Amino acid sequence: MTKVALAFSGGLDTTVCVPLLQEEYGYDEVVAVTVDVGQPEAEFAEARETADALGLDIHVVDATEEFASLCFDSVRANATYQGYPLGTALARPVIAEAILEVAEGQDCDAIAHGCTGKGNDQLRFETVWRGSDLEVIAPVRELGLTREWEVEYAAERDLPVEAGNEGTWSIDTNLWSRSVEGGDLEDPGHVPSEDIYEWTETPSGGEELVEIEFEDGYPVAIDGDHLDPVDLIEELNALAGAHGVGRTDMLEDRMLGLKVRENYEHPAATVLLTAHEALEQLVFTKTERDFKPQIDQQWAEQAYRGLVFSPLTESLNGYLDASQEKVTGTVTVKLQGGHVRPVARESEYGVYSENAASFNTETVNGIEQADATGVAKYHGFQERLANQVKESAETEDEQEKATLSTDGGE
Repeated sequence: MTKVALAFSGGLDTTVCVPLLQEEYGYDEVVAVTVDVGQPEAEFAEARETADALGLDIHVVDATEEFASLCFDSVRANATYQGYPLGTALARPVIAEAILEVAEGQDCDAIAHGCTGKGNDQLRFETVWRGSDLEVIAPVRELGLTREWEVEYAAERDLPVEAGNEGTWSIDTNLWSRSVEGGDLEDPGHVPSEDIYEWTETPSGGEELVEIEFEDGYPVAIDGDHLDPVDLIEELNALAGAHGVGRTDMLEDRMLGLKVRENYEHPAATVLLTAHEALEQLVFTKTERDFKPQIDQQWAEQAYRGLVFSPLTESLNGYLDASQEKVTGTVTVKLQGGHVRPVARESEYGVYSENAASFNTETVNGIEQADATGVAKYHGFQERLANQVKESAETEDEQEKATLSTDGGE
């Protein structure tokens, strides 16, 4: 008997995939796998109900801790893609790994997903799965299915979906972020209503101070209360979301070159990334601050592509481990009117001297102010020399032209 493991949500795409895997691909059994990375409980209820109606054996895997850990790795890398905190991109490799583990444990011959051929998720899933011996199947992509066809197919087969109607928008939710796309939002000129938001309130005039504590670059506490990663993210989502913090409306460039309009909510991620970068400003030297964004950008690009387990990412993590040893301390942020900004930071590793920076002190570690005179004389020397050389050359050229003009006139 042949078996295939299916990444299963209970929505239209994955529900339609079940009979297709049996009839078009010839598999005797479909094993449904749903992975918990912080979705609403209602989604698991839907998945279980749909699987039961289809007669499927469903496995629900709790991967929230693994996902939260990866989210905190992204904080150490200040990871954003085109300006927004990574969310779905971070979740997909965690989900893929969990599904692969079930597939291998159930002695499956293949592994499948319901992604289209237009999005990023197909690539993020398959970069993990193709490292195994299992056949990888993508019915929606391989059969060229459209949403309209799936709706009609579901109706003809009396599949347990509500005529394929999964709501006005396509929504993906996990512990770290909530994305909303589709419907009117596909029009870049459309102004979305407040209805699309669930995690963030309409920004108001209220304000709140929150202290975030870090150890080795990892967030560990809120206002002195030490929490595990999952609880810390959930609490901060609620705190920051109440002030409207963490909304992004953007045109995103996908890996396949398509430009799409996306709306995101990510309150905790926004606060933690802002606070972490503020702490790095205090403890890093200038050269470290100048260099690390290169590491951060490469880490974020790898994560966006679903390549968090790649050799390059492993090497980047090596640098992060070393650099983050001194990113320990606290940052106080102000939440107000949909924004978050750091207003105080403290660390025993701070590369800062209040005495040295003060305008009320005459010397800096024994260095007199007058000692800067020589530096000031040399500063900009090459630039001044270059300007002088250019001016001299231009003057000489003009004189030569004038001489030639005079000779020609004679």
